[in-house]
Amino acid sequence: MLTQDQLLKSGVVGAGGAGFPTHVKLSAKADTLVCNAAECEPLLHKDKEIIRHFPEQFVLGLELARQKTGAERVIIGLKRKYGELIDFLTRYLPETMEICPLDDVYPAGDEFILVYQTLGRVIPPGGIPVQVGAVVMNVETALNTANAARNIPVTDKFLTVTGTVKKPATIRVPLGAALTECVDAVGGSSIPNPVYLVGGPMMGYLEEDPANARVTKTTGGIILLPQDHPLIIEMRRPWKSTVRIAKSACDQCSHCTELCPRNLLGHPVEPHKAMRSLLFGADTLVYGTQFCSSCNLCSRCSCPEGLDPRSVMRNNREKWLESGKKIQEPIFRRNRADQQMENRATPIPRLIRRLGLAEYDVHADWDPQISDQLSAIPEVLISLRQHIGPPCVPVVQAGETVQTGDIIGVPAEKDGKLQLGAAVHASIDGKVIGVENGAIRIRRE
Repeated sequence: MLTQDQLLKSGVVGAGGAGFPTHVKLSAKADTLVCNAAECEPLLHKDKEIIRHFPEQFVLGLELARQKTGAERVIIGLKRKYGELIDFLTRYLPETMEICPLDDVYPAGDEFILVYQTLGRVIPPGGIPVQVGAVVMNVETALNTANAARNIPVTDKFLTVTGTVKKPATIRVPLGAALTECVDAVGGSSIPNPVYLVGGPMMGYLEEDPANARVTKTTGGIILLPQDHPLIIEMRRPWKSTVRIAKSACDQCSHCTELCPRNLLGHPVEPHKAMRSLLFGADTLVYGTQFCSSCNLCSRCSCPEGLDPRSVMRNNREKWLESGKKIQEPIFRRNRADQQMENRATPIPRLIRRLGLAEYDVHADWDPQISDQLSAIPEVLISLRQHIGPPCVPVVQAGETVQTGDIIGVPAEKDGKLQLGAAVHASIDGKVIGVENGAIRIRRE
């Protein structure tokens, strides 16, 4: 039987998003475990590649999580366009598990949308899945959960490397590897001086110093794009320019709100009101911005003027936090999900074209040979904060020799209580060179 201590000491956290510690998530009780295999971010392929090449471990991880939460069943949300993969995976599923085919839309992988599509239940605004009897786990976390049952810690990460690289691929890389090492392993870039987009094109971020940036437990992908790509220009737009353009160009068409996935669930998320607030002064607080998922659909696809409601929503949400005002009890904009939800969903192919990424929409299959090469990298810099919560406390010092899987950081304690977190481990054999700026550098001898 899998224990919380095994998950904690194995360092298992959500392999995407904020990296919520899995031993805490699986301590909740629910009637259904929902697996997020939708992978709705354009260009990323790691989840389906994990399922294709490690099906038994994946299913075992789900079964262990089901037992841990006391769930009666497991529902795997997987896009119906992967019919061959669905048929393949079905052969490995026990009676307690089923696949829910999903449309190829964005953001099918948002846990609020996923729970509604698989269970027909709406999570309250600002709430969590367990409030409606569900626990959500993604594919790689399930794989790591299976490993934790055998006391195998999290020391590497699956990710897709694509874009202007010479050989797009899904690879497994030691935690703490440089982003540039991952790109070099797939043949490097086909253009000079590319931009590194970490994560997906919708919710990812630009990394301006890729040689020093490192792979963590939540890194899902690396996408290389030209400096002059429209998406890159948009992401680099200064905040002052965003405000100035929004004030002059927003005509309150409300497309951003009408196509907002959370709004369609009935949540009080109305981006057009946040845009309108820019005309009323810097201190204007707009109710509902607190519940925005930052999926970026309003900015990247919905707005006909090419404005940036997402950044305005995020800025307003930060104002709420700074104000210290209590958020009133969340209310639904309506008492049910919108009947037009299915019709207003954004197809991924359309989104890819809108983002100008059609030429990079290629297969990025699992490449074990490249992964083997990366396992021999000479040095790693492992962050002590790869999860939501405070950073881990280092338990090694410069000069010590460590082996792959040795614990090098443990969750912090406060007033005798363990803080939110999970252990961090060495990802290569070598010597600890130093503990610097919240990270541990290990060099292979």
